[in-house]
Amino acid sequence: MKQWKWLIGVGILGLVAALAPGRQSAAADPNLRAQALETLRKAATYYRTQVATHGGYVYHYTPDLKTRWGEGLASPDQIWVQPPGTPTVGLAFLRAHEATGDRYYLDGGRAAAEALAYGQLASGGWTNSVDFNPAGDKVSLYRNGKGKGRNNSTLDDGITQSALRLMMHADRALGFKHPGIHESAQIALKALLEAQYPNGAFPQVWTKPVPRTKIAKASYPSYDWRTEGRVDNYWDYYTLNDQLSGYVADTLQDAAEIYRDDRYRKALVRLGDFLLLAQMPDPQPAWAQQYSYDMHPIWARRFEPAGVTGNESQDAMEVLMQVYRLTRDPKYLEPIPRALAYLKRSRLPDGRLARYYELKTNRPLYMQRAGGRNYELTYDDSRLPDHYGWKIDSRLDTIEREYQALKAGKLEPTAHSPAELEREVRRIVQTLDAQGRWVSTYQGERLVGQPKFRPGSPYISSELFSKNVETLARYLAANKG
Repeated sequence: MKQWKWLIGVGILGLVAALAPGRQSAAADPNLRAQALETLRKAATYYRTQVATHGGYVYHYTPDLKTRWGEGLASPDQIWVQPPGTPTVGLAFLRAHEATGDRYYLDGGRAAAEALAYGQLASGGWTNSVDFNPAGDKVSLYRNGKGKGRNNSTLDDGITQSALRLMMHADRALGFKHPGIHESAQIALKALLEAQYPNGAFPQVWTKPVPRTKIAKASYPSYDWRTEGRVDNYWDYYTLNDQLSGYVADTLQDAAEIYRDDRYRKALVRLGDFLLLAQMPDPQPAWAQQYSYDMHPIWARRFEPAGVTGNESQDAMEVLMQVYRLTRDPKYLEPIPRALAYLKRSRLPDGRLARYYELKTNRPLYMQRAGGRNYELTYDDSRLPDHYGWKIDSRLDTIEREYQALKAGKLEPTAHSPAELEREVRRIVQTLDAQGRWVSTYQGERLVGQPKFRPGSPYISSELFSKNVETLARYLAANKG
């Protein structure tokens, strides 16, 4: 599961909850509010004036800012689109503007959106990075005519979705009066709708509108999935990989709210309809990572086998509950009890879920290196490659609580208590250093982009910056001066 997925849930819904009447803390500490404002401005100033390049951001930086990491080392002319890069930081700036009314934060969000508008592909979406050097090694076929090469708009890892969410929120914050940002958002939305299959699914990647395909329910293949049924260009097929559905659902919901256009609501409902079709039958009533046009689980990359998946199944249930909130149609809740019961039975001894479960047998399925770039299937988890998440944290208890709340008629998300929020704000204020930085120390954990840090190394994280800014904004919105 991607660590930055908190951004979606904390974004609109979190800020709306904070702004709602009666959410304010009656005994709010005026000194803490002043400290929060000062901390927010100091941190934002450092990130905008020292860290940004071309208005955008990457994932990690050395404290001296001389070395930058996205997916690998980044040049001074490269920014990253994939969270927690430029869209994550830009959205955090916009939340700060919503909470404070300070145009300084709006300008930060606008600059990030303009950087993404530069890197929008001719096919309407985005790839994982933008290279402002026309001769750079990550240049793609940009809509502005200043690029060349690949034109693959991708929904993998929330890339196009997060970029589009920033464009839409910046568009609204600027009163729909910034021509470049408004046009970019509209072109991307049109491309996203054209990328949706008739059954409601989305591909991982598109370069042009998708072909029409038949509508069918998910089923187990009759062939030996280990040796047959692999496809070329797996990214063209129905994909749930890396929480694709959750990112798309949030993007479509934002679009419906911002532009008051029912096309986006209908597209979100069709996505829910696809998830109903994609639930596997017994004995594994959950979801796969990738499906063929015949709705059989299929391979993706050489280390991503056909199987039922822990991560995508949790994401599918969360999206179904999101669609239920929108429609109040109980059919979107109906699959959840079966899936929850199955996944609870499938938990590993440590409480986590396997990334893959073998079709029908339900044995946790892994991969091991077999020389060079080759892999071999195994049930042995003792020698797992470290470049991939083979085991997934369980969110089943949280999903079940949300399901039970919806069944009981409680449709609003649960907000943080004022005391919890205040404690977190005090921690954030205390950990900002004199230069306006939150500096992390690498402890050997797996980080997005897998930067080559030595244990004990200090680094600056766009994810931590954005998360702290969002929290400060939520607190300030709930405690107006």
